[in-house]
Amino acid sequence: MNLKDMTEKGLLFLDVEWDTKEQVIRNLVDALDENGYLSSKEEYYHAVMEREQISPTGFEAGLAIPHGKSTAVKKAAFAVARLTKKLKDWESIDPNNQVELVFLLAIPGAEAGSTHLSLLSELSTRLMDSSYHQRLMNAKNAEEFIAAIDQVDNKKVETQEYTKTIVAITACAAGIAHTYMAAEALEKAGREMGVRVLTEKQGANGLEDKHTKALIKEADAVIFATDISPKGMERFNGKPYVQTKVAEPLKSAKEMINRALNNPDGVVKASGEDGDATMDSGDKGIWAEMSQAILTGISYMIPVIVAAGLMIGIAKLGAMPFGLAGEINDSKYIGHANELLVILHHLDKFGGLIFKFMYPIFGAFVAYSLAGRPGLVSGLIGGSFAAGLHYTFWGVEGGIPSGFLGALILGLVAGYVSRFLNEKIKLHKNLQAMKPMLIIPALSVLTIFFLNFYFVDPVFGALNEAIRNYIESAQGSGTLFLSAVIAAATAFDLGGPINKAAGAIAIGLAADQIFPLTARVLAIVIPPIGLGLATIIDKYVVGRRVFDENLRVTGNTSLLLGFIAISEGAIPFMLRNPLITIPLNIIGAIIGSVTAVALGAVQWYPLPAVWGWPLVENFWAYFIGLLAGVLFIALSNIFIRFAIIKRQEAAK
Repeated sequence: MNLKDMTEKGLLFLDVEWDTKEQVIRNLVDALDENGYLSSKEEYYHAVMEREQISPTGFEAGLAIPHGKSTAVKKAAFAVARLTKKLKDWESIDPNNQVELVFLLAIPGAEAGSTHLSLLSELSTRLMDSSYHQRLMNAKNAEEFIAAIDQVDNKKVETQEYTKTIVAITACAAGIAHTYMAAEALEKAGREMGVRVLTEKQGANGLEDKHTKALIKEADAVIFATDISPKGMERFNGKPYVQTKVAEPLKSAKEMINRALNNPDGVVKASGEDGDATMDSGDKGIWAEMSQAILTGISYMIPVIVAAGLMIGIAKLGAMPFGLAGEINDSKYIGHANELLVILHHLDKFGGLIFKFMYPIFGAFVAYSLAGRPGLVSGLIGGSFAAGLHYTFWGVEGGIPSGFLGALILGLVAGYVSRFLNEKIKLHKNLQAMKPMLIIPALSVLTIFFLNFYFVDPVFGALNEAIRNYIESAQGSGTLFLSAVIAAATAFDLGGPINKAAGAIAIGLAADQIFPLTARVLAIVIPPIGLGLATIIDKYVVGRRVFDENLRVTGNTSLLLGFIAISEGAIPFMLRNPLITIPLNIIGAIIGSVTAVALGAVQWYPLPAVWGWPLVENFWAYFIGLLAGVLFIALSNIFIRFAIIKRQEAAK
């Protein structure tokens, strides 16, 4: 790819003094517009800034590559700023990075999967070469810069004799820049150390430079630099390995290579003859292993939450002009004379149906991360138990599902049991096919059945029943105490059984004109809005991101769903770190609800969020309570997570 064909002198700004990231991006956007590359600079600017909210575009060595895909871009191009004053506030994967060289990529929407990926991967790979980077920094004018931009040293020291060979896989959640930069960092470090390192990129373009069987057989070790579970681990059965985050090679590639050869994390273990594997945790630790499994489950669950929330949101927005946003899910609209209301009713129900698959998908991929394909079935069944689907098929009325805690327990157990069975069961080669197809699914699913039947359902059912009884017993208590109890139960599991128990009691009290629903409707929206806000403002509060890329994407969804009264958007935060998230959700909901009630806010109708705001008496009091609860959750999450990150960094 000739990069010089995608820029020009009018898009190059060398040795300029711009003070902020926003100023740099704005000035480069203006240059793209003035040179005829944009049809709407505001639309493109917003696309770039939206991308900035997803994950860091700063890297290391003073480099940043912001980018935006938009129909407002007429032709693919990039603009460059070389700064005289380094910027410390640019969000980067290296927290110590101070940006001085910025490439702003403008990609037409129609080329999002082609030109975008090719340009970003090519540019990020080239810039990992220190000599190439230095040529750009030393260019005296625009002509020299353009001449240097395609001066690539393709000599990879092919004649060098290597004594060791390492194969690597790199993969980030977005599958673009970090994937390629990590690969280049490992290969470069290997050349300097006399170790042949070959990388397979598992990015947005699929598997690139896929390792062959012959190469893997020859390899001495494998490096997994991934933020998600790598694909095709079964190929590396028996190989010593190192597992790190995708950004780690940019900081310590040589140390990783030494670890892989001399002190690996463990050995990859096969998980079935037809192609799955797990990694022996070795020194990695079971908590790190479980954390990665939970992260994998969350990453696959997020699209389910988004799809469900979108369907419900469309239904409620469509019903809003009819004044039916709060009751469009009522079955009386199935045969309504207005066909639009019939469609909206079924869309609302459709969203609820999709939500039922949230925990099955989560459980399946938690187990998959631990055991490979043999864990999928039992993980899926465990998640189905957690969602309460068994009560529907068994005809059990009033059954209380175990919710997110059940999904966590059952998904992890399904993965570990499946992995254990796969490792320990030995069959004659003629019977090998029976193990992944019959024996492991049968025994692992049976294990999940008994675990759920004798432990998960009884324990969490009893817990939920106890909480329900406590809520009922609190009905005669004072106004603020009852508000606190209802708020705490509502925020505890975000749409789960305890939330529903609190809702049933609160709605019953309101229907009898005994106690208004103010605390209930506030506690529904405070956690998702608070957590969503936290992912946006963290870098402004503590000067850096404290949520990873997956949770930042989830945060945007959670914020949006919170404003339309769907609290499930915040569930990934609870699954990722329940010991932090659940208590803060409860405290924030109590603070917000009690504050609003104490100041005189009153709402009798079961319409949370924007749907019910016109019905609130003393809305100013309601808003103050909402703000208090949201800010508590947002700021407490930020400061606690920041403290944990600092402690972890200090321990290294």
